[in-house]
Amino acid sequence: MSPPPLLLVHGYSDKGESFRTWRDLLRADGRDVRVVSYETLTNEITLHDIAEGFERLLKTEAGLKSDEPFDAMVHSTGMLVLRCWLVSHTSRRDRLKHLIGLAPATFGSPLAHKGRSWLGAIFKGRKVLGPDFLEAGNRVLDALELGSRVTWDLAEQDLLGREPCYGLTRSTPFAFVFVGNRGYKGIKGVISPDGSDGTVRWAGAALNTRKFVLDLSTRPGSRRTNRTRVAPWSNPDLPAYLVEGLDHTSILHGPNAQLIGLVRRALEVDSQASFEAWQAFARKETARNAEGITPYQQFVVRVVDERGDAVPDYFLELRSLDGRRRLDAFDEDPHPYSRDRSLRCFHVDLSKLGAAAGAEGFQLRIIASTGTSFVAYAGYQDRDVVAHSQPADAGDKWDASVELPAEFSIRGEKVTLFYPFTTTLIEIQLDREPTPLDGPPTLVRMDPA
Repeated sequence: MSPPPLLLVHGYSDKGESFRTWRDLLRADGRDVRVVSYETLTNEITLHDIAEGFERLLKTEAGLKSDEPFDAMVHSTGMLVLRCWLVSHTSRRDRLKHLIGLAPATFGSPLAHKGRSWLGAIFKGRKVLGPDFLEAGNRVLDALELGSRVTWDLAEQDLLGREPCYGLTRSTPFAFVFVGNRGYKGIKGVISPDGSDGTVRWAGAALNTRKFVLDLSTRPGSRRTNRTRVAPWSNPDLPAYLVEGLDHTSILHGPNAQLIGLVRRALEVDSQASFEAWQAFARKETARNAEGITPYQQFVVRVVDERGDAVPDYFLELRSLDGRRRLDAFDEDPHPYSRDRSLRCFHVDLSKLGAAAGAEGFQLRIIASTGTSFVAYAGYQDRDVVAHSQPADAGDKWDASVELPAEFSIRGEKVTLFYPFTTTLIEIQLDREPTPLDGPPTLVRMDPA
């Protein structure tokens, strides 16, 4: 039986021709390879628009029957396009058999927010005269921004759902992720962010995300007693494999023999046993590629109140469990999402955290402000209100430290907060109440008779 067609899907501000090296390699293997191109340099287009355009393409131009299976190889933003397409209808998971991610922007790129500037429009914007002239695709770039709402919501759908989206059987696609272990060289090296292949972060490419929820919104005595919990997940572990000497561009135009061999073997996987055998081979094959590489981890934090509304004005700080040492590495490189500051991305060098993080746990300090003295945020632990301060001249501020373990147990498995080359989601839920928290409120009151 011949393998299914293989569709090649490029990234932001690119075109299908960039896949010509892979196209020629895979066609030489006898594969039926088809190249997809799509528009990004128009400000009104969203990733979900492109995903639905991809669905229409499958029906009308790709030469595929409505239920015919296919494989996909994606680069950069192409991963988000395929993920949006997958989560739109669960039946689509059965059609896609293999998903090969080359330097995927699974959690965006540290360069994306710069692309929305006037300078970004000049360098990346559409150069064809017309109504879209110099447009850089603001809504696509918004989704690609670190800590974006699009990537948060998408992760909750395909990476953290109760039903597997990427799995170990042929009812879901077998997924494989590769990213170069080098940034750009020469003049382009000036723009290469730390811990990246020049465009996407090593910690932001994998599909093995975990989500931790810290629920401080419920007062003591409620039925909910487990305030720190791990969101469920059903996918297998899907790390990103570092490839020696490649960057974001050369992984497309100049793949090395190691990567080509791994991709060819990946496209032959057809069962849980062969998938697990491939993973064991890939770990051994690429182990040396991570030597000397800074072990970064990405944390995307979202703070909301008990109604799920955003808490945009807050400050986070990690300290050692005894509270004596501030873990500066946690907030050396923060990025608040520009459209919703309740979402923030932290890029952490785990080697700098070191033993300071503590094997037993750490303190998380939270300062949150409503901006008005009539309403304040608060948080509660299982037995008592978390210590908070409300100065007379700043009654809207809540300042507390919460003790958290470094490891959690779920279904008998130990899950750690700190794991290199991954993105971890942390949702903190606070209580929003009229002030003072105890006693007659000032926001709504009775007039004297």
